[in-house]
Amino acid sequence: MSSSNNNNGSGNKFVDRFGLWSDDQHAQARELVRRIDSGEVDVVRFAWPDQHGLLRGKTLVASEARSALWEGVNLTSTLLAKDTSHKTVFPVFSANGGFAIEGLQGGADFTIVADPATFKVLPWAPRTGWVLCDAYMADGKPCPFATRQILQRAVRQIDEFGLDFIAGLEVEFHVFKLEDARMGLADSGQPGEPPRVSLLSHGHQYLTELRYDRVDELMELLRSNLIALGLPLRSLEIEFGPSQFELTFGPTAGVMPADTMVLLRSAIKQICQRAGLHATFMCRPKIPNVMSSGWHLHQSLRRKSDGVNAFMPQAEGQDLSDIGMHYLGGLKAHACGAAALASPTINGYRRYRPFSLAPDRAIWARDNRGAMLRVLGGMGQSASRIENRVGEPTANPYLYLASQLFSGLDGIRNSIDPGPSADAPYETPAEQLPRSLGDALACLRRDEMLNKQMGKVFIDYLCHIKEAEIARFNLEVSEWEHREYFDMF
Repeated sequence: MSSSNNNNGSGNKFVDRFGLWSDDQHAQARELVRRIDSGEVDVVRFAWPDQHGLLRGKTLVASEARSALWEGVNLTSTLLAKDTSHKTVFPVFSANGGFAIEGLQGGADFTIVADPATFKVLPWAPRTGWVLCDAYMADGKPCPFATRQILQRAVRQIDEFGLDFIAGLEVEFHVFKLEDARMGLADSGQPGEPPRVSLLSHGHQYLTELRYDRVDELMELLRSNLIALGLPLRSLEIEFGPSQFELTFGPTAGVMPADTMVLLRSAIKQICQRAGLHATFMCRPKIPNVMSSGWHLHQSLRRKSDGVNAFMPQAEGQDLSDIGMHYLGGLKAHACGAAALASPTINGYRRYRPFSLAPDRAIWARDNRGAMLRVLGGMGQSASRIENRVGEPTANPYLYLASQLFSGLDGIRNSIDPGPSADAPYETPAEQLPRSLGDALACLRRDEMLNKQMGKVFIDYLCHIKEAEIARFNLEVSEWEHREYFDMF
């Protein structure tokens, strides 16, 4: 990191005091100031991806955003204590705020600092800038609960091997017509009542052109805005289920695939809301004839020295190069430990079922969509890669990708053999993937490598939040229970 003066008269501000930016970032920040001073935007949203991969932050008027680039923006540390209902699940006014580290007691502030390389002008929000931020403690050290920095740490480790992490995204989601936003006085709560919606397509006509044409207005709305954001959009598709769609994105390097996913989810929800639609990345919404949504992650490694795909086999008969097979072995070995990071909601585990195009065990296979790890490519094929089909689209992208990198690196360091291809993926004997979020958290707590790489303090923190969600879920009486027992007993 560089602590060079930014020539903005701010040498004693937060960024310079702790040397948080590289020289490139200082130059990017000066260019951003030039754009602000030119009157291009009226406000800038300083956005920070929280522990769930949800964007939080503050919107500053342009004149204040200018100085906040170097000074940072203070947020309340209770944001670090929220579960998915936005309930605070740590005793924030006890010693250390209930956290395992100092500096967060009493709802103290932490500071988010813009990464000026991520600046965008939002095409759907007039004269609005947006910049992604990283979280720091008052002493300038990275916040140990900041998930973007966990992925940055994993990327630095792969850098030491002379390799770049490359990932492409396939993201499934649902978009509905919004019939009733449920904004009556009695509809508030934590969480509030979900909206009432209707379908845009009946479903079960996978990739049919007629169905695509009927939703062309939505697809054009998404395409134009996502391209304007600079996202590497490749295709827009009609998925199998009612009102279900899929977007695919070209490969990018390092932290950028996760940054893309965070911005993508937020953008789609905002764009659709403004058009009278409701978009959701929930894995399995409670609608008739529903199909679960997945997030398939394509990944490979690229040599820095010559830009060649390091997974590409060097001999006929190889599925991947030696380093690719060892990376694959690491993904397989830590599949159960990493499951909670790929599928972090209670709802997501309703997706894993045999013969469903979603995996149910830790296996790999060559070009087989029933396997958790699908190997693609071959000798001379620069797109050789591994597709992990385990994720759901609600996953925190930084944790999902970091879990892949740490697992793959462990495979490389220890030359882990992934074993033979499982050509009958729902019949091959193998370690079963966790069947519930509770089981997945138990697996994560037992995975020594992930605890070491991500930090035991972080793993304990994340599990505490997710276990609080499970406890709330277990207190609710479900429709199934009421129907099953209310009349019988």
